[in-house]
Amino acid sequence: LIQGETGTGKEVCARLLHRTSERRDKPFVAVNCAAIPADLLESELFGHERGAFTGAHQQHRGYAERAGEGVLFLDEIGDMPANLQAKLLRLIEDGSFHRLGGEKPLTFRARIVCATHRDIISSAVSGFRQDLFYRLSALPLHLAPLRERPDDIVWLAQTFLEEIIAARDTCVRGIGAAAEEALIEHDWPGNARELR
Repeated sequence: LIQGETGTGKEVCARLLHRTSERRDKPFVAVNCAAIPADLLESELFGHERGAFTGAHQQHRGYAERAGEGVLFLDEIGDMPANLQAKLLRLIEDGSFHRLGGEKPLTFRARIVCATHRDIISSAVSGFRQDLFYRLSALPLHLAPLRERPDDIVWLAQTFLEEIIAARDTCVRGIGAAAEEALIEHDWPGNARELR
């Protein structure tokens, strides 16, 4: 479970964990739980069989199935509806799931990495399942906001600038001392995303 403010690089961290793991040659499937409407999330996550509901004209492999033996990254897990939290807990505990409308259980072998900008420990009282939180937080990571890591600001800015220079024809070649000072003095409420 990767926790941190918006823009701190939670997905970047998840991808780094994947790239440096023994699963690096397997799929990395990212799902933004906040971006998919609640009534579609179950079908997108677990898939569905043809005829499972109106409009299900063909079988659909969900994210859990597409992850295979790789990584299923659930971004903004704190926004997952309560009914799906229970199904996710079952997936973790049993290592299997069903497509909507399906009778045959499918085996789940992927690693689950989750991220949230919310304090889901406090949210457990008001909507996030405590039992799921305890399963997900077996290995918690906290990404500090950029304002708490001023030593990283100039390094990140230079890294971002190098990427921009490589991608575009630009006359900019570096960051001057006055610009570095201004970067360090800024509060960065949008964190690394704002800095980029």
